[in-house]
Amino acid sequence: MSKYNPVTPEVLEELKKIVGEKNVKTDEETLEHYKTDEETDPKLMHRPEVVVWAESTEQVAAVMKLANKYVIPVTPRSAGTSVSDGAIPTLGGIVLSLEKMDKILEINADAMYAVVEAGARTIDIQQAAHDKGMLYAGDPCSAESCLIGGNIATNAGGNKAVRYGTTRDQIYAVEVVTPTGDITNLGARLKKKTTGYCLEQLIMGSEGTLGIITKATLKLLPLAPYKVDVAAVYDDLDKAVTLVPSLLKAGLEPTSVEFMDHNFLKSSCDYSEIKLPHYENENACYLIVSMETFSEDDADNKMEKLAEICENSGAIDVLEADDRVWTVRKNCLESTRSLSKVAQSDDLVVPVDKLAQCIEHLMEEAKKFDFTMFCLAHAGDGNLHFLHMKGDMSDEEWVKQEAAFHAIAYPYVYSLGGRISGEHGIGAKKVDALETYTDPVELKMMKDIKKALDPLDILNPGKVLKTY
Repeated sequence: MSKYNPVTPEVLEELKKIVGEKNVKTDEETLEHYKTDEETDPKLMHRPEVVVWAESTEQVAAVMKLANKYVIPVTPRSAGTSVSDGAIPTLGGIVLSLEKMDKILEINADAMYAVVEAGARTIDIQQAAHDKGMLYAGDPCSAESCLIGGNIATNAGGNKAVRYGTTRDQIYAVEVVTPTGDITNLGARLKKKTTGYCLEQLIMGSEGTLGIITKATLKLLPLAPYKVDVAAVYDDLDKAVTLVPSLLKAGLEPTSVEFMDHNFLKSSCDYSEIKLPHYENENACYLIVSMETFSEDDADNKMEKLAEICENSGAIDVLEADDRVWTVRKNCLESTRSLSKVAQSDDLVVPVDKLAQCIEHLMEEAKKFDFTMFCLAHAGDGNLHFLHMKGDMSDEEWVKQEAAFHAIAYPYVYSLGGRISGEHGIGAKKVDALETYTDPVELKMMKDIKKALDPLDILNPGKVLKTY
């Protein structure tokens, strides 16, 4: 029996008083739409009982107080771009959308910060900063569709993390609604701070289980006027991934280093209707290197040094990584959906010096299974995306083979000093795995924190931790 109560007509009326009748929906079409995020497997989808759109922090707080009063689960939602089932209402109840809280409130180029609401699109923030001659360095591949609140909640990574870090490295402070409905501001626009516990960092990356982020103060950086983009093509995987330490040792400070295997290259080229060089070579893989600088001479020097390192490492071709190359890279995951409606995208992370070893070992292990394996990597920070495509397997066999592969891959990654998620989060998909592979003391600390902040387990239950 569920410990939660249903959404009754009485609850619906109270929700309408909080956010307005137009922002409370229970029709079939809406519930169907919000039963999933980027998940494509119908077995993992769950319909909410109601979808609510908040337009202010105070409304978010009032909804959370109501949910606690009636013991109804709440699933906070940004744009629904999670690939870990993080925005699926696994236990029904209320989906609380932040999509309408989409304002960019301030861009301050002099003091180098921005203030935005949680529903602001990441690409719009990037563009607003760019228009002021500044850089917002957070850059997940889904920037055109994802929202900043979801980026912060999942500590999104992306292409530029090797130089600038993940989303939490771009944040000064957050406005948060707690699981019990209180409003607080965590963090401050300071270079350093050791005043009490670092609670803003606790909330960031907690995947909406410890609080709902409604507003954020972001760090901005000067916008470098010169950029170098190079695509190095290899026909030997080992040579390709060993380029990364060579770049770092040479002091080139790449902004991003992206790896794309041939399966993804072919799939995304077809999807994007772009045929990149060496498309026909079944062994071809791409390493895309981007560098930023404030001097044209420095850009020329880095370009020359980069080309030399690529050639010395065994690249069969060195090309300019123009918009066509980046389009293919950014469409990789999307491209596979036209090939199979059901796929699993693993998000593994290992120390950078273990990257080649991990890719080679797990790609070899994957040959024992019937699914098709694709591999991407944010190679500069050790973050790997192995996508397994179901194909013609039965549902039962798919589940069996996925479990068997993970039983090999997860402990292997931990043996290398890695973890089972670098940027996509645990969501609902990896709850069991986190429980299995996390140090018991660390796991208990996380559960104690969750229970202390959310005693009724109202906020995003079924995500990250086993709490029900």
